[in-house]
Amino acid sequence: AKRSRQEKVKDKPTPRRRPLMAKPVDDVYLTWLYRRPSYELEQAVGMLKNFQKLDFTYPKQFVYINVFLDMALQKKKKVDPFSSSVTLPHRFTDEVNKVLVFTENEQEAEIAREHGAAIVGGVELIKWILEDEIQADFYVAVPAIIPKLIPLRSKLKRKYPSTRRNSLGSDIPKMLQFFRECHEYAVEDEDIIKTRIARVSCVESS
Repeated sequence: AKRSRQEKVKDKPTPRRRPLMAKPVDDVYLTWLYRRPSYELEQAVGMLKNFQKLDFTYPKQFVYINVFLDMALQKKKKVDPFSSSVTLPHRFTDEVNKVLVFTENEQEAEIAREHGAAIVGGVELIKWILEDEIQADFYVAVPAIIPKLIPLRSKLKRKYPSTRRNSLGSDIPKMLQFFRECHEYAVEDEDIIKTRIARVSCVESS
């Protein structure tokens, strides 16, 4: 009996990939034949600064970093993609985030305004947020009003005030200080964090 085409394909040996070479010796070479070079952080930053001078590009351009995460758990499960916020030791932008504060207490509202809240209000804001008339980078709330904000849970999603994200509490000045200056990042493509961390002209290299 004639063998099927699929059986013949299965019998063919899998071609072996040529192992990548370590370092090219010529000035012109095929990059895919060699291992991608890696550098220590300080060396990489120094190279970026030199490239900027040679290319005459904007000296205050952002420095980006890609962080590859191991999201695997036991029994073939994976960690769900997440997002979070952090305050960096050295701020690289003068921009501040737009923070909305939910409170129905006039004294708390005044404190929020004094500490830089972009928008302050109570349940009257719900309609405007649902209709996209009001938007903010972050939303914080005091505990007393949180039961009334449930209609916003599906709208705000991960930005909905919660103690886990430190966006629900009684210390309004502390929450505002953090969220006005924090840097937000998120996991993309299941296991990568792509974010900016500095400016070329603001980072030090040895």
